[in-house]
Amino acid sequence: MSFYVTRCYSSFVAITVCTMLLLTGGCAKIPERHPLPLEMSSKASVGDIPEARFWGDEWPKYSVEIFETYTETDFQQHFAGVYKQPHNYLAISGGGANGAFGAGLLAGWAAYGTRPKFTMVTGVSTGALTAPFAFLGAEYDETLKKLYTTITTKDIVEKRNVLSAAFGDSVADSAPLKRLLAQYITPELVEAIGREHQRGRRLFIGTLNLDAARSVIWNIGAIALSDFPGKMDLIHNLLLASASIPVAFPPVVINVSADGKIYDEIHVDGGTGSQVFVYPAAMDWREITQKLKVKDKPQVYVLRNSFIGSGYDQVERTVLPIASRAIDSLIRTQGIGDLYQILALCKRDGNEFNLAYIPSSFIEKPNEAFDKIYMSKLYQLGYEMGSKGYDWKKKPPGF
Repeated sequence: MSFYVTRCYSSFVAITVCTMLLLTGGCAKIPERHPLPLEMSSKASVGDIPEARFWGDEWPKYSVEIFETYTETDFQQHFAGVYKQPHNYLAISGGGANGAFGAGLLAGWAAYGTRPKFTMVTGVSTGALTAPFAFLGAEYDETLKKLYTTITTKDIVEKRNVLSAAFGDSVADSAPLKRLLAQYITPELVEAIGREHQRGRRLFIGTLNLDAARSVIWNIGAIALSDFPGKMDLIHNLLLASASIPVAFPPVVINVSADGKIYDEIHVDGGTGSQVFVYPAAMDWREITQKLKVKDKPQVYVLRNSFIGSGYDQVERTVLPIASRAIDSLIRTQGIGDLYQILALCKRDGNEFNLAYIPSSFIEKPNEAFDKIYMSKLYQLGYEMGSKGYDWKKKPPGF
């Protein structure tokens, strides 16, 4: 999403100048916060759903209790769809409009005939938007194709005027994306996710809790299966939050309760904490697979909606190009670091590592943040790679 980041930083500089020149008046007021106190963080819940979320660097307590107390009969009953079965995990990275690559690869993989039914799907940012459809299977591939080949930037964001942005919380308004999520993430789809969760399959997406500066993993299936009356809006907000780039898009407020009081947390793009994840390193995944009597070696598929290499681009010696290039480099190298962590976890836990990414041979450039022509070509590239039987990489390049 470097194109959009560059534009955002251009706007940000203009806004900063205006802010220094203006004193006040005529600007939209940001609602006051009622932030969750630190001492309440361990007590806070969302919609009274115990399994709704956990920190991205911890083994959730409810999961530990399950694997310490469940009998074999319990596992057979509560994990009927994954017990004594092969396990296939799909992790989808961020990447903005480059999510078209992953959508195309998934569809091509299904056409080739070897795409498995995933035991678990995780997603961050654009990967979080793809994840619910990938989780439910190939019957939603046409929906993904439509999402990644027909939308434009105006379907995702609305530009704010200088005054609103200067005194607000972002350069752009993500209301169009929220409407798009409401259109595609329907009650029927959420109900289907809940049914699969009941069978033991898992759908997780990542956000970053800005107050704590820690990644949060959200259990979308548990939320979908719950009786929480606001679960539809919550799921829409979580998907929106996972894709909300700080400064570019507004942070998303998530209400939580603790000791009978309502507080708020603000969440932003999960990619600011991790570009892609499978499960926290703190989890003893071998114990999990042993208790579930997993058949064969679990397969981990990492779908990176980005390039691996940086490419060469002469940088103009002014603030914006320097900042843009540095941020692009930071995002890219963080994402590669995430790949190495996943590879290390696979080696530790006995899983098979599989990686796909955009090849350097794709040299098209977008004309806007979400360019239909660019995304259509990238989708087609992914589809062709998948439909020919993609040769998944067993390690990151250069390892």
